[in-house]
Amino acid sequence: MASARVALVLVGGLIGISAASSAAIKLLQAVSERKGGLSCLVCRGVGYRICKLCKGNSTIHWSPLCHPVAFNPCLCPTCDGHRVQRCLNCLGKGYS
Repeated sequence: MASARVALVLVGGLIGISAASSAAIKLLQAVSERKGGLSCLVCRGVGYRICKLCKGNSTIHWSPLCHPVAFNPCLCPTCDGHRVQRCLNCLGKGYS
């Protein structure tokens, strides 16, 4: 019984060490890519831009008719009302 517990603890420890080391490797890769990459010229390194559809207003004026009498304000489908969207040039990383 005791040897089974020790084996489970060792296996759990190995899985934990493996997960921690893979997370550290991913973090180091991201840092090295950021240092080597140039800042995105479109978003100026921020990673986000003002939404092009609503122009930062979070709503669009929409009507289902061809020649409408009135427009309905609707939540912007591109930015979901957040007023910014991820930069498509750098995919939100801030560097290219």
